[in-house]
Amino acid sequence: MKVAVVGATGLVGTKMLQVLAERNFPVTELLPVASEKSVGKEVEFKGEKYKVIGMQEAIDAKPNVALFSAGGTTSLEWAPKFAQAGITVIDNSSAWRMDATKKLVVPEINADALTAEDKIIANPNCSTIQMVVALNPLHKKYKINRIVVSTYQSVTGTGKKAVDQLFNERKHIDGTMAYPYPIDLNVIPQIDVFTDNGYTKEEMKMVNETKKILRDDSIRVTATTVRIPVIGGHSESVNVEFANDFDLDEVKDILSKAEGVIVEDNINENIYPMPLNAHEKDEVFVGRLRRDDTQPNTLNLWVVSDNLRKGAATNAVQIAEYLLKKGLL
Repeated sequence: MKVAVVGATGLVGTKMLQVLAERNFPVTELLPVASEKSVGKEVEFKGEKYKVIGMQEAIDAKPNVALFSAGGTTSLEWAPKFAQAGITVIDNSSAWRMDATKKLVVPEINADALTAEDKIIANPNCSTIQMVVALNPLHKKYKINRIVVSTYQSVTGTGKKAVDQLFNERKHIDGTMAYPYPIDLNVIPQIDVFTDNGYTKEEMKMVNETKKILRDDSIRVTATTVRIPVIGGHSESVNVEFANDFDLDEVKDILSKAEGVIVEDNINENIYPMPLNAHEKDEVFVGRLRRDDTQPNTLNLWVVSDNLRKGAATNAVQIAEYLLKKGLL
């Protein structure tokens, strides 16, 4: 099993290497790939050093699968070239997510849609992944009508430059700014650029991707995405209106049995999900479960997950694991 990791020197690419090792994905040959300026650098995998190679060299090496985390522009240019060479691409950028000809996959929900013909597979947005993992089992039981979500997103979602900005500000060091404002002791209610409707691209990703992954265009979604001075994971306040009424104990039971979900919900002991505890874990944590008393069939929940892992690297590796298990790689 020859595996390429494209964008191997970035935050998510580094995490992909870590997750591949931790989950013992059967890598017989690793090809770390990055931009020309990073070619020749070294990355570590399972205690060994590997030299970074360029895109064309990676294609010529004919890996079975390429995990992409190199940005949308790179993916648009290079993913088709890898696919044309018969290489399966699992892409972490937003480039292919809403392409009608490409599958947008969260393995716990819709991996069954994948076939051998799918050579470019899209990995969803981090904030969308954790929300749909929590909501999918409830959608199956009660049918979702509408979702109102507000996010509290880690600086790691922006990348290393943002992490550096946060810690530089903590130490009162002038450095490169990833954001137009300070992030330490601040909250920035903008993730990605604004679109014509007044929402940001991140907010619209949550709207559109949720419908595609859950295979239900009737679900109404409205989102507000916010950057906070945290590392370790994204948090979300989710208000979800169902077509059918629910029993709160049954909701907790459904979630506790759902694949990839851990319920942390004991307010008597102040137990609820936090990024501090979700950091370096692969599960989606759910708590603060309570009925919305202002309207029928409506639930409030708090959802937390490590955005670099389940929100990116782990989800991509899980897709590869599924393909391998089904003999599609």
